[in-house]
Amino acid sequence: MTDRLDAATAGPGRDLHAFIAGLPKAELHVHHVGSASPRIVSELAARHPDSRVPTDPEALVDYFTFTDFAHFIEVYLSVVDLIRTPEDVRLLTYEVARELARQQVRYAELTITPFSSTRRGIDERAFMDAIEDARKTAETDFGTVLRWCFDIPGEAGLESAEETTRLATDDRLRPEGLVSFGLGGPEIGVPRPQFKPYFDRAIAAGLHSVPHAGETTGPETVWDALDELRAERIGHGTSSARDPELLRHLAERRIALEVCPTSNIATRAVTTLDEHPVKEFARAGVLVTINSDDPPMFGTDLNNEYAVAARLLGLDERGLADLAKNAVEASFMDPAGKAGLAAEIDAYTTTWLAP
Repeated sequence: MTDRLDAATAGPGRDLHAFIAGLPKAELHVHHVGSASPRIVSELAARHPDSRVPTDPEALVDYFTFTDFAHFIEVYLSVVDLIRTPEDVRLLTYEVARELARQQVRYAELTITPFSSTRRGIDERAFMDAIEDARKTAETDFGTVLRWCFDIPGEAGLESAEETTRLATDDRLRPEGLVSFGLGGPEIGVPRPQFKPYFDRAIAAGLHSVPHAGETTGPETVWDALDELRAERIGHGTSSARDPELLRHLAERRIALEVCPTSNIATRAVTTLDEHPVKEFARAGVLVTINSDDPPMFGTDLNNEYAVAARLLGLDERGLADLAKNAVEASFMDPAGKAGLAAEIDAYTTTWLAP
């Protein structure tokens, strides 16, 4: 599923993989449970032996081979079921931060689905405390800043929307790191407009709107996310390339697409990488950000996604640095944080390219 880049692409004497590995980054579309490494999934499966998830990390490679998007959701939810206690939540969150730091991710907006945990019996206060404790400890230990996007699992219906909105807007529960509100899960049969009242409440509470749209459905779903849910960024947006007017709209308003190339191949949303619409997005002037989505499940990581993007878009080091700065621009960091990370990217690139 991955598309490893030939080091020769970087030019004489340079290894573009090494540049990417050290490049400071922000990631805007990466899922909490979907980021659990084989080591962590195996450990959680061993804690909960009634699960059908394999305890052998090597067996997880086959387990994480998906026939279609519906199969991906089925497997994903089986991993979600391994998160049963506040200790599981904290372990997962801290280890995700460790992996992000390994890839030089300085800032990440991690998509969390609290409904999936509270419906399984985890106390809502204990859940919030677990993610916040992990966030603060990880920032001290690794230097990676985490922020949260609470998302509605669309397949669970309006009950989950109501619960997610309550958890995101109740000042007694809302975690300090929460910055945005999303909508994930299947798109087919789950129209975006029905979630408008919940997004209205979240936006009124000061949260940013970042729904998934146009991943497995047409561009009309992206329009719904923009018009009904007031989306400030679009998760995936893969089908946007089929609507020139939509591309113009996204480009003119600097509404970023959270592009996840390998994920789109793994879930069969796109047939091959060479057919991926990221090229059309870039040509249209859309603000493209590169992300890993559910990296261990798709046999990838953010560094590899940057390598894939470099090949598809024909990027050198400066092009990759600009791509990294797209994520900074589209993030919900404060202005000082954005300026600081953009400056770090520039300084790293200048040093790398110095004779």
